[in-house]
Amino acid sequence: MTFLDLHRAERGFVMPNAWDAGTAVLLAEAGFAAIGTTSAGIAFSLGKPDFHVRHAHLAVTRDETLDAVKRIASAVPLPVNADLEAGYGDTPEQVAESVRLAIAAGAAGCNIEDTHRATGRLFDEAEAVERIAAASEAVRASGRAFVLNARTDVFQHGGDQGLARAIERGNRFIAAGADCVFTPGVADAERARTLVREIGGPLNLVVGLNEAASSATALLDVGVKRISVGGSIARAALGLVRQAALELRERGTVAYASGQIPQGELNALFERAWARRP
Repeated sequence: MTFLDLHRAERGFVMPNAWDAGTAVLLAEAGFAAIGTTSAGIAFSLGKPDFHVRHAHLAVTRDETLDAVKRIASAVPLPVNADLEAGYGDTPEQVAESVRLAIAAGAAGCNIEDTHRATGRLFDEAEAVERIAAASEAVRASGRAFVLNARTDVFQHGGDQGLARAIERGNRFIAAGADCVFTPGVADAERARTLVREIGGPLNLVVGLNEAASSATALLDVGVKRISVGGSIARAALGLVRQAALELRERGTVAYASGQIPQGELNALFERAWARRP
């Protein structure tokens, strides 16, 4: 089943997010049908901040992201969705170039956001649509099977019209060539059901951002086609590192080590992953 087929299947799928080859192999071994990258996880692995970065020189570059995408895609025999944030450029031409580079890096799909990276504000709707149209044209010109996921951050910006604006933008993105619409900020079944009904294409939602009680299964039950987890696994892993450091420094104990994967098991897992590579 291709990556696009997964979005067209009767029931949706869960796509967890990796930030390097090792985490990608672990997620693939767990039996998922596809994995995504996470801009947050990649940024944190480089010791950099993520999202609305105040100082441009601290932001993860397109080359750094694409290097991570290439390593991840090379490590697993699964479709990999690349988190390209806002396309690493303001203009439609810059977004199209980022999509072409993601395809060359081995990605099977990508996210393009409608939030201006520098200002933190939404792109004008017409401009956001032009950016998606340019990305779609780049996909068509490549001749490759590739899933374009158009993300709108209207729920991140608040306001009473979030649902209506998300539906409006989502449908315009679908009309411009997007294969899927991503609306982070919705993790409840009631609003998800409305988005599924009103948006004329597959819907991607994310769980695990600022809550831990949402259910991927409940969202799939109301028709959401794709569930991702953003940087939540990466943040949880870093939470373990912090807890381990505090335990070791303050108490001198290593109780954290009880949950580790045995060395031999990891060695065997990664040896199998390398054996599968062409």
